[in-house]
Amino acid sequence: MRNYVIALYIRLSVEDFKTESLSIPNQKLILREKAMSLPEWDNSEILEFIDNGHTGTNFERPAVQELLTMVQAGKINCIIVKDLSRFGRNSIETGYFIERVFPLYHTRFISVSDDFDTANFKGDTGGIDIAFKYLISECYSRDMSMKTKSAKYAKMRRGEYQSVICPYGYRKSADGRMEPDEDVAPNVQMIFQWASEGNTAAEITRRLYAMNIPTPGEYRKLKGKDYYNVSRTNGVWSTSTVLRILEDQRYIGTYVIGKRKVKEIGSRHTQLKDESEWFKIPNHHPAIVSVDLFEKANASIKRFSLSNKKPRDYLLRGKVFCGCCDHAMSLRNGAWFYCRHSEVAETLPCHGVRIKMADLEQVVFEIIRAQMCPALGIDSNKDKLDLQTVQQAEHEEKLRSIQDSKRHLYEQYALGEIDLETYRTRKAVYDTELVQAKNVHAVITAQTKQIKSDYEIKLKQQEIVQEVGNANMLTKALIDRLINKVYVFPGDRIEIEYATQDFLETKESEKEV
Repeated sequence: MRNYVIALYIRLSVEDFKTESLSIPNQKLILREKAMSLPEWDNSEILEFIDNGHTGTNFERPAVQELLTMVQAGKINCIIVKDLSRFGRNSIETGYFIERVFPLYHTRFISVSDDFDTANFKGDTGGIDIAFKYLISECYSRDMSMKTKSAKYAKMRRGEYQSVICPYGYRKSADGRMEPDEDVAPNVQMIFQWASEGNTAAEITRRLYAMNIPTPGEYRKLKGKDYYNVSRTNGVWSTSTVLRILEDQRYIGTYVIGKRKVKEIGSRHTQLKDESEWFKIPNHHPAIVSVDLFEKANASIKRFSLSNKKPRDYLLRGKVFCGCCDHAMSLRNGAWFYCRHSEVAETLPCHGVRIKMADLEQVVFEIIRAQMCPALGIDSNKDKLDLQTVQQAEHEEKLRSIQDSKRHLYEQYALGEIDLETYRTRKAVYDTELVQAKNVHAVITAQTKQIKSDYEIKLKQQEIVQEVGNANMLTKALIDRLINKVYVFPGDRIEIEYATQDFLETKESEKEV
């Protein structure tokens, strides 16, 4: 007999920290009290799902996603929340789950504060009262979002709203405004000057490295502002950083803000707005370069851009990385992988590291085939799983028998066939047996779950082994399924980081070309 699984869902948004009644411990207390009042409590398993600091305007929350996945797998019998807004503030999505999804998987949904239980509302979502509560929660979230956005846009128009982090070359003055940072503003001026003279972004990065000028990230770290991981830079500027500086109008004193917008209220996904919708405030702060130099540099740098360049498609696209600096390796002339990051720095160990694409593909395939050999004799463990399943069924039957005996005992007492003292004595014995049986059942259930998981992994191993065995060359399907990264080291040494460890005893495999 499968346990009755009750899921307690708790959500606490950033604004809720101010309200004690919405705290996680208080929500837990309320939900557990409700769960204990259910008839299924004696034979139930309690699971907790907590989203701490997440908005309810969308369902992009880790705990609620895990909960919904278990619902779709048929593993949840009942969901309990404090109120409807804890589960979600979007009326359409919330109503869809309660009215369509949960009934499909026979999952009961209870909202304690709203006195709502789908067991009492078959075929609808609770009538007009519940519908209004959906709308009130959603309208509240949208109203707050619009008010916050309106206030921010008003500040943008007045030039009062500024990002916390200043662009490279600037710093915050005593009054919070942007002012040139005399330590690095000359570097920005040099970048624009070199670009105006016809130097490409790659040539500019070489000059900056030759002059030992720290990258923007390294400079911020030196100033105690460790916003980014600079362990991979090694003092080498990237061309993308140079190009971003050259196109940034803030260096001519124009503040640009509001370039991106969220796709929908409550979402964290943003998209670039049309330039006509940006907020541009001329003469907002002191300029580092003149307008003439800015325009000349950008006109010169654009001559080297390839507007119609199409990305090449190849088997190991996005999978090949430098083993020394962990940067993605570039493909040159469609034939060679090389570490572009270290091209300007002869002192770096990965300077000059390169490998033929065809050779790399062949070596990767050979490594995978070699890893498959130990897996060819895998035992499916089917007999072990069958035996464990039988044992679990036997213990479930024993558990059910004790519960039936306990119910029969109560019926005898209720009918007056036995006295109170006899009832209490026998009930104590059954309670002890029931606790022991539940403990044993929990252990066996956990063992069965582990054996089943191991068995499924073995089946997956055999499937992958068969797939590799039938292949005579590296394919895109094999790469996407098996490989996370391929690292190339000096001396043609190769390491593979696998996307899954289900069929391997080691995470990495090494081989020399």
